[in-house]
Amino acid sequence: MAEYRKAANVKDVSSGSGMVMQIDDKRVALFNVGGNFYAIDNTCKHRGGPLGDGELDGTTVICPWHGWQYDVTSGQCKTNPQVCVTRYDVKVEGDEIKIAL
Repeated sequence: MAEYRKAANVKDVSSGSGMVMQIDDKRVALFNVGGNFYAIDNTCKHRGGPLGDGELDGTTVICPWHGWQYDVTSGQCKTNPQVCVTRYDVKVEGDEIKIAL
């Protein structure tokens, strides 16, 4: 069973934005879409760009390096449907955002 680890506080991730965090040996991108939080692997499958630094458009993050697009709710790549990044379960407890690793 996955262990939930504290990633951030709710106030740390404003609506419509994302952030990158290191949890153990994983770099995770955490996004706030209208008060709902989603976490995916931070590394773009195209050339390794940092997805957490990308622009968020609804539920789509755009990689800042080459523009590949991913759905933050599923990890599915919209640019190349044969590709996806790992998606992590997220839960909010009080003011803490926790990610299942």
